[in-house]
Amino acid sequence: MTTTGDQETRAYDVIVVGGGNAALCAAITAREEGASVLLLERAPEDERGGNSSFTEGLMRFVYKDSEDIRALSPDLSPDELASDFGRYTEETFFDDMARVTQNRTDPDLCEILVRQSNATMHWMRRQGVRFLPQFGRQAFKVDGKFTFWGGATLAAVGGGRGLVDQLYRAAEKAGVDILYDAWARDLVSTDRGVTGIVVKVAGVTRTISAGSIVLACGGFEANAAWRSRHLGPGWDLAKVRGSKFNCGDGLDMALRIGAQPAGHWSGCHAVGWERYADDFGSFDTMDDYERDNYPFSIMVNSEGKRFLDEGADIRNYTYAKYGRIILQQPGQFAWQIFDSSVTHMLRPEYRARRVTKVTANSIEELADRLDDVNRDQLIDTIKTFNASITRDVPFSPNVKDGRRTQGLAVPKSNWAVALENPPFEAYAVTCGITFTFGGLKVTTDAAVLDTSHRVISGLFTAGEMLGGLFYFNYPGATGLMSGAVFGRIAGRSAARAAIERGPAANVA
Repeated sequence: MTTTGDQETRAYDVIVVGGGNAALCAAITAREEGASVLLLERAPEDERGGNSSFTEGLMRFVYKDSEDIRALSPDLSPDELASDFGRYTEETFFDDMARVTQNRTDPDLCEILVRQSNATMHWMRRQGVRFLPQFGRQAFKVDGKFTFWGGATLAAVGGGRGLVDQLYRAAEKAGVDILYDAWARDLVSTDRGVTGIVVKVAGVTRTISAGSIVLACGGFEANAAWRSRHLGPGWDLAKVRGSKFNCGDGLDMALRIGAQPAGHWSGCHAVGWERYADDFGSFDTMDDYERDNYPFSIMVNSEGKRFLDEGADIRNYTYAKYGRIILQQPGQFAWQIFDSSVTHMLRPEYRARRVTKVTANSIEELADRLDDVNRDQLIDTIKTFNASITRDVPFSPNVKDGRRTQGLAVPKSNWAVALENPPFEAYAVTCGITFTFGGLKVTTDAAVLDTSHRVISGLFTAGEMLGGLFYFNYPGATGLMSGAVFGRIAGRSAARAAIERGPAANVA
């Protein structure tokens, strides 16, 4: 329920700070453990959900076969069930996490994430979250059958907003009290640990006592000053894909009472994003701005040169790191250029109403129309690229097909499609930051450690604030799964710790 009046000043066993997927999973689980729970969402109700609301609702999890998919998505038709869902094993998940993080992911946290992913999906299903396969986004139809790739198969019905709405309904049904427009500002901390929170509710500051606090209120991606400080020069110019409320408040509160930072504080999830997108995410345009079909393109900068391997891997394993590389280009932008033979596979956002697009019937015309790009160099880049392709290897969109270039300083390892069939389409992109990787050091029970490596009694964390899982990059759809897995752990641990400490009002 949404709390009003005197409910706002009562003591709770557990207070959860945040309003997205991780926070909601923590709140629901704490209620399952018998704790009284208050959830503090900084945003107003119509903007609730943090970054979770801006996602596709896609979940990476371990599954054996189509029967696992059927169990989580029981309403599929026979034709849909005939799709090739493949399998995603624990071994593959571990390998993906190790590979994309350059073997830096915390092994204990990673093991929990992987081994609990399937059970967490079934738990979410029991909370009322519905899932459907991502036909057309995580699978292309070839010879009449969808074949899934990349380990991310199911998404919540209604995407991120659907996921959030379904979890809020579950939280309200479970008896979680909810405050919107509730900006948590400080942790109340004594020698016994954390005993409450200072929060500004609708502009009025108050202190609420609690047996435990779960911080699940996001990273610092919406804070331009913190981005420049921790990510480096130029990051203040990045677009923010999601919530404007993720300014690092939870991290700041925790660090001020001695919490230990952990993880990749100079790293983040950042993608190719519409060049002229709004500065922050908006529910009105959230589906318009992503540009993720780059593996079938060439990307060029203002000098007319390619600068990365567009086909290094399946999109799910490169998109979260390529935004950083785009930001490093002159002018912080690039163009994705497609041959007409692949434009039918572009995702719907390429046809959205807010898109910077150029169409041309020849390479020369395209070079003339991209007036912010070196014309002669662009023509030479395309001609050289076309001549370098190993054309005896067939193009196949569902696998790393090995159709590559030879002899280029910047190779293209897969899906090398010559630009020779007009009309050609070009899309302007910049960097869109999704979330930051720096967080807090935790135990396997999601308890926060201080800089002396001791547990801070009564303080737990989950979601983007959990440090140590992601470095340099991440496998697509792992963020929501991490939030759900460790949200449940944090909620369970917080509830048990609060009940063991005794009535919340007596903790301070």
